[in-house]
Amino acid sequence: MALKIIEEGLQTSIQDMGRYGYRAAGFSVSGTMDAKAAALANIAVNNDLDQAVLEMSYVGPSITFESDTVIALAGADMAAKINGKPIQLGKPVSVKKADTLQLRTARRGLHCYLAVKGGFDVPDFLGSKSASLKDQLGGSFHGKLKAGDTLPIHFSTKTIDVSWRLSPELFDYISGKQTTIRFLEGRQYHWFSGQSLSDFTSTDYTSTPQSNRMGYRLQGIPLKRQNQEDLVTEAAGFGTIQVPPDGQPIVLMAESQPTGGYPKIGQVIQSDLSALSQIRPGQPIVFQKTTLEDALLEMNNTISELTILQRIAGKKWRELET
Repeated sequence: MALKIIEEGLQTSIQDMGRYGYRAAGFSVSGTMDAKAAALANIAVNNDLDQAVLEMSYVGPSITFESDTVIALAGADMAAKINGKPIQLGKPVSVKKADTLQLRTARRGLHCYLAVKGGFDVPDFLGSKSASLKDQLGGSFHGKLKAGDTLPIHFSTKTIDVSWRLSPELFDYISGKQTTIRFLEGRQYHWFSGQSLSDFTSTDYTSTPQSNRMGYRLQGIPLKRQNQEDLVTEAAGFGTIQVPPDGQPIVLMAESQPTGGYPKIGQVIQSDLSALSQIRPGQPIVFQKTTLEDALLEMNNTISELTILQRIAGKKWRELET
């Protein structure tokens, strides 16, 4: 019971919700770049939300299945096909032994997620199945997956005819248009000049091709400091917006280092990390300052939405299996 990579994607890896409790030892949390899309893929196949998935970035792989199972895709549109037949995002799809799934260059967004009903039967490393690509950590599948890699799954699932899918509107946050990203003031927010603070929230910034799972390097009007005080290295994490000496912001992502020494102008709110992760190089971003109260409200709304979807999908699966 397994699936096999027969053609490498540009960057395909095993990811779950991340490796927590080890940042003090220098380990990245890692985990999925787009946690919402990963959760939606798991919801579609009635898995727990934190079940490990395949994260496929930029260009997807080709995969063959060595047993019958049910899969779902969510996130970026990679023109997925099974045996040459297109499949939809957010729809549970039955696959049979020897079927082939093909994914191509992302047409919208960057990261697509593949969930398998029952999950992947791969070992944990420090409490997580996530591969840390920059550190090459994560047990048997610690880096980018290559052609010939075989990933065991927990169990085979009989072919099931599923007529429903998750609403396409759930993926509207993945857009090729200008995207608004909300942030909270960082600890050094007031180190920057009034003009730079205005520029940061009124002009576009774009992600550069140098962006990766560790950080998204942005290009726009350089941000200038009015306070030249030296900064003691401080804690940093997914969504921290640092400003190095050249004034071009860097947003730390899933594999960010535990600490950083550049001034922090802001922190992207948790509910906008998924939209940020799907930003393509050259796509414009506008930053918008928000409050902690609004950030918490948005986070709770996202959790509630996923919980409701999980209950609805679970009910549909119970009806199918009885």
